[in-house]
Order: sequence, then C-alpha cells, then structure tokens
Amino acid sequence: MPAKTKKSARILITGVTGYVGGRLVDHLLDKNYTLRVMSRDLGRLKQRPWSDSVEQVEADVFDQPSLSTALKDVDIAYYLIHSMGGRSNDDFASRDLEAARNFALAASKQGVSRIIYLGGLGDSSSHLSAHLKSRQATGNALREYGPPVTEFRAAVIVGSGSKSFEMVRYLTERVPVMICPSWVYSKIQPIAIRDVLSYLAAALEQPDSRGEIIEIGGEDIQTYASMMTEYARIRGLKRWLLSVPVLTPWLSSYWVHWITPIPASLARPLIEGVRNDVIVRDEKAHQLFADIQPMDYASAVEKALDKLQRGKVETSWTDSLTSSQGNRRPVILQTNEGLIMEQRRVTVLASPDKIYQTITRIGGAHGWPAWNWTWRLRGFIDRLFGGVGYRRGRRDPENIRPGDALDFWRVEEVNPNRTLRLRAEMKLPGRAWLEFKIEQGERSGENELLQTAYFAPKGLGGLIYWYGLYPIHRIIFSSMIAALKKEASQSKKI
Repeated sequence: MPAKTKKSARILITGVTGYVGGRLVDHLLDKNYTLRVMSRDLGRLKQRPWSDSVEQVEADVFDQPSLSTALKDVDIAYYLIHSMGGRSNDDFASRDLEAARNFALAASKQGVSRIIYLGGLGDSSSHLSAHLKSRQATGNALREYGPPVTEFRAAVIVGSGSKSFEMVRYLTERVPVMICPSWVYSKIQPIAIRDVLSYLAAALEQPDSRGEIIEIGGEDIQTYASMMTEYARIRGLKRWLLSVPVLTPWLSSYWVHWITPIPASLARPLIEGVRNDVIVRDEKAHQLFADIQPMDYASAVEKALDKLQRGKVETSWTDSLTSSQGNRRPVILQTNEGLIMEQRRVTVLASPDKIYQTITRIGGAHGWPAWNWTWRLRGFIDRLFGGVGYRRGRRDPENIRPGDALDFWRVEEVNPNRTLRLRAEMKLPGRAWLEFKIEQGERSGENELLQTAYFAPKGLGGLIYWYGLYPIHRIIFSSMIAALKKEASQSKKI
C-alpha cells in the first residue's frame, strides 16, 4: 500500500500564476511541504508573498528540456495548466493535449510518483461542451505515460477573484432585471475555493486517491439563476429574472462581455459548460476524504465577499496569461529605430517611497490622475472591438506586483521605489508601454519622476494611429505627470 507523502518530499506546482495554483502554494506552505514552483516567466512571481519560501524554476510545457529540469527530483507534481482563453481559442484543446502529454512523458522519465490534476466536472456520457471535453481529455493524456494521476473534477469554483464568481457578482450587481436563457436553469454544484484547496492538499495524505477520478462539489446543488438570486439576497439587492426562449451561448457571452470584466472569449466556454447539468454523481470524494465537509453556496459567497471588502484577494482570474495577449517577455526599452518614445520629467519635492506609492495607486477604483473619462472612453472603444476593455480593474487597490492586470494594462515590471512599467493589452496597431521611473534629484529632498510612453507601430496603420492621436495623448500625458507630482508632493505634507 502506498505511503503518505513525506513533508520532506519535493512537490512541484505548475500554473502558479493562475487562480487556483497561486493559492495552492500558500495552502501547502502552511502545511510545511517542500515546494518547487514552475512558470514560463519567473519575473511574474516577483513580490508574491511566498516567492522567497519556494524553489523557482522557469520551464514551458512545450519545451521538453526545460520540463526535465523542472521535474528532476520531484516526487509529486500538480498539473494546473490550461490554455483556454489565450490568444487563439480555436486550438486550445489540441494544445492542452500536447502540453499534458509532454508533461506526463517528462514526469515518467524523471521518476515522478504521481500527478495531481484539477479538471472539469461533467457526465462524460452526455454531450459535453468542447471546454469540458478538453478538460477530461487532458486528464486522460496525463495518464498515457505511467505516473498515476489523481484527477479531481469540479464545476463552478466560488471565491474572490474567480471567473465564475465574478461573472455572477457583476451581473447581479449591475443589472436589476436579467434576461435569462435556458442555460441559467441547468443544475450546477458550485464549490468554494477553500474546499478545492483542501481536496488538492488532502490527496497528498491519502494514498488511496492514486489513479482515481474524484468528483468534488459543494454542499448544495444550484443553478446559475439561483446563484444570482442568492447572491442578491446576501447583498440586500432586489433582482428579477426574465426568461427568454432563445439566447445562444454566443450571444450570452457577449452580454457577459459588456456587463462584466470577463471577455467573451472566456465567458463562452463557461456558458457552454453549463448547458448540461454538472453535478457530483458518485460518493468517492466523501469516501476518500471524510474529514472534508464542503460548505454551501451561501457561505462560500459570504466568505468571498468578506475577502473582497477587506482587500485580501490573493489571486484573481486576471493573473493568468490566458486573460492577456500571451506570454510576451519584457522588452528592452530604448530608443531604437521603429520604437517611438515620448518621455516627460518633473522634479518632485517628495521621497521616492511617496512618489512610488502615488504611481502604484493608479487605475482601478482610484481612476487615472488626469482626464479619467478619456481612459474610460478608450476602454469602452476597446470593448466595442472585442478587447479586454476597462473593467478588469485591479487585483488590489493599493498593492501591485508583476503580472497583475490594471484596467487595460498588464504590470510588466515592478521595482519598489524605482520603477513601474505597464504593457498595453487593449487592441492597438502595434505594441505600447507606459513606464514610470524615480531617480535621485540634484538637491536634498528632491527626486525626479520620469514618465515615458513607448509605442512600436505595426505598419503604416500604426504610424497613423500614433501621430493622429498624439495631440490628445500629449495633453493627457502632460496632465498626468503634473497630477502625479501634485499628489506625491501633497502626500509628503500630510
């Protein structure tokens, strides 16, 4: 009989920039496990609260040599990778299969004893959506090369920052009368994120879970309609649901696209996944993990809202690269041919930390320091053309880290009291960055703030875009640095 996992065993966690993976790291560290985390870009792990407590390795599931390095001397590996929602959704299923096979092959060669995987709940004998079929096919692909796989299957995960919860939250908060197609009445068994983490961690202590497919869900069965009405009850809101006979998942996804921060490309697989009932159909989870008593939906919502209100959101669906335009490495920003740069400099009578606090509060609920309505208008236009728009906001109103979404930007580099660089993710005829640097001033008590906009135009259209809008950008950028200077200087006096 297999033994329990020793605390000294090395455990690899993939997908740590994602919603579940990022939280699992903290959860297992609290249990004193020895962890190695894997990411395609280690720069995205800077300033995570656990970054100094784990071993970090840079690897890609499509690069076998890097996978071999990541899996060397690993006892158990968590596979929490999913390509749905990236730059091209057309081939996400085939990419998921290729990635899983690569990982399983490397794990087998390196002698990994087990893989733990989180997939999607759904009756495989029914007509599942492409998304759910892919999640279950990924589990099968992981089993092809030998290491036993513990596959958990879950439906809607409820927690602060999860896609499914954010969709319910924004729809209920913003729309008093909701048009509801038939899919909102399919049966769902939502599960709290903390219960998902409990199951994932408990698998290490339950050797009988090796090689098993385990369906997990919360205490009660809901529908999307009842999830929204229950959320409204908890928030003290009056909401009405209006049933309509026809509203396809495609049309529904664009309704979600406009009302919530979740783009249609991510909403559609979620909606298609609940056309059928997704509920737990066996008792294996209870038999293997009798100590775990999943909470009901209302309790999960209350805990998620409490975290949001306290600003304690550890991870968000926006952390994942699948909510951005891909895994582009930070560029070397300099004045080269083809790269347009607009730089402004002001002297600020404030310390570097005061200036840094000012620039890292931009966006989200705080808004932008100048011409805020124009930033919102730009987000609306981006949304109109299928872009990420303005509604992603910020993970945290005060703290910022590499990889965070910030309205229609992505935080690319953070160097406390020195640098903040943002990469544009709105639709553009080129690539753009906005960078803030703090440099020591010539006189005591003074420091320099440099604000630089970079644009790499794509073809003639990119050049026309930049120079056509530059008169407007010039006003906005000059007003912004002036407002940042004023705010930082005033914060010194308070």
